[in-house]
Amino acid sequence: MNLVPEIREDVLRRTIERARDNHIILPTFAQQQNPGRVPAEIAARLKEVGLWDLDPVNLFRITWKNEAVDHGGGFGEGNWIEFPPALTGVDATIIGIVGKWFPTGAHKVGAAYGCLVPRLVTGNFDPDRQKAVWPSTGNYCRGGAYDCALLACPAVAILPEGMSRERFEWLEEIGTDEIIATPGTESNVKEIYDKCWELRRQRGDEVVIFNQFEEFGNAIWHYHVTGSFIEEIFQNHYSRNRRLSALVSATGSAGTLAAGDFLRCGHPGVRVVATEALQCPTLLGFGFGEHRIEGIGDKHIPWIHNVRNTDMVAAVDDEQTMQLMRLFNQEAGRNCLQREGVDERTIHALSQIGISGLCNLVASIKTARYYDMDGRDVIFTPLTDSMELYASRLEEMEAAHGAYTTHLADQHFARYLQGTTTDHLRELNYSDRKALHNFKYFTWVEQQGRSADELRQLWDPDFWQQVFSHQVVDEWDRLINSFNASTGLLKQAVAGDTS
Repeated sequence: MNLVPEIREDVLRRTIERARDNHIILPTFAQQQNPGRVPAEIAARLKEVGLWDLDPVNLFRITWKNEAVDHGGGFGEGNWIEFPPALTGVDATIIGIVGKWFPTGAHKVGAAYGCLVPRLVTGNFDPDRQKAVWPSTGNYCRGGAYDCALLACPAVAILPEGMSRERFEWLEEIGTDEIIATPGTESNVKEIYDKCWELRRQRGDEVVIFNQFEEFGNAIWHYHVTGSFIEEIFQNHYSRNRRLSALVSATGSAGTLAAGDFLRCGHPGVRVVATEALQCPTLLGFGFGEHRIEGIGDKHIPWIHNVRNTDMVAAVDDEQTMQLMRLFNQEAGRNCLQREGVDERTIHALSQIGISGLCNLVASIKTARYYDMDGRDVIFTPLTDSMELYASRLEEMEAAHGAYTTHLADQHFARYLQGTTTDHLRELNYSDRKALHNFKYFTWVEQQGRSADELRQLWDPDFWQQVFSHQVVDEWDRLINSFNASTGLLKQAVAGDTS
C-alpha cells in the first residue's frame, strides 16, 4: 500500500499548466478541516459564488462548515440538527450532521476529493489523456463528477439505472463526459464493479477507476475531516456532564464509519454502529436482496471498512424510511409532529434529511434503546443529503399510496418513531467481527483481484493506524501547497491580482 505514490514529473508539469489555465487553486485537507485557514481573499471571492456553481473556488467549500445559504455564504461552526425526545422517543441526545450544505448537496464530494487530488498532485492521474471513473450508487459519482468539473478533469459516472432521476439529470447538466447506467437499483453493486472491469479491458490506462469501496482516500478524508468536525461539536456544545456514546452510520462505502476510528481515540467507550437495509441484511446475516434506501450500498463488505472497529449492526426496514419521508415532508405529517410537541425549528429542519439520513436516525433510536442510553449520552449520525435530491420519490409514493392523510400520519408517528424497537440488531463480538472481515474474501479476492495476504493485513490494527496517520495527510497537504506554488495562482489571489 502506497498512500503517497512516487511523483511522475512529466505528468505533473502538464497538470500544473492545466490548473494554471483553468484558474484552479487546491484547498488542503487542513483547510477543509478548518476553513478558518482559508486565505481571506478566497473567502471573499466565495461571496460572489453559488454553492453549486461550477467555479473552481467552490473547492474551498468542501467542508462541513459552510454557512447554510445557497449563494455567497461564508464559514462557521457547521450545521447539525439536534433531534428532541418529542420526536425520537428516547432521552439520549441524537445529533445529525448535515450534508446538504456541501456543493452537490452531499458530503460525498469530500470523499471524492480525498481520492482524486492525491493522485493529481503526484502526477498519478493525467487529465490530458485519462478519464476519472466514479462508480457508486449515487452521491459519490455525483461528487466525483463535480470535483472533476471544477478540476478540469474528464469524468465518467457509473450508477444503477434505478436511482432517482434527479441524479441523472444533474450529471447531464454539469457536462459529465459519460454517464453509464448499470442494471438494478441501490443494492446492485456487483454490476457496477463488472462495468469497471469492462472499461479496464476496453480502454486500458485511458481510465482510472476511483472505487469508493476500496479507495483509502475516502476513509482518510472522513477520519480527519468528519471525525474532527464531530469532536468539535461535542466539545463545544455537548461535553458538559455528557459522554460521546455512539457514531451511527449507514455502511455505504464505509468511508463515514472511519470517523468512528477517529472518535475512539478520544472516547474509548464510543459504540460504532453500522446500518444497512433489512431487505438486504449483508452484515446482519450474510444476506442479500433489494431495497429503497438510496446511497448505502449492499451485498458485500467494503475493502476500506475497518470491521474490527464496528460494535453493532442495525438493520432498518426500508418501508419505515419511506413512510418517515412522507411524515417529515408532507403537510399532514408535519401537522402531526406539531401536535405531538415537536418544536417548529426542528420541523422546519426535517427537509435537510434524505432517505439514508432517515435510516440513520432510526438506527440511532434503536442504538439508544438497546444500550439503555439516557440524557447523559450523545449519539452522532450523518445526514448525507437532503430531500432536495428525492422530490421524485415523494411523487412516486403519492402515486402508489394516494394522498397523505392525518390518519396515516398519526399511524406512522406511532409505529415508525415512538414504536421503534431493538429488533434486527446484531452486537458484534470478536468472532463476529472476524467472520465479517473474512466475508470480504468472496468480493475482493475472488472477484476484484486482491490477494489473501492483503486481506490478512486489513485485520492488523497497526495497518489502520498507518492509514489514518497524520503523516499521510500532512504529506498530501505539502504536495498540494507545492502544486499551488507552482501554478502561482494562490500567490496572485492573496496579492489581489485577478488577471
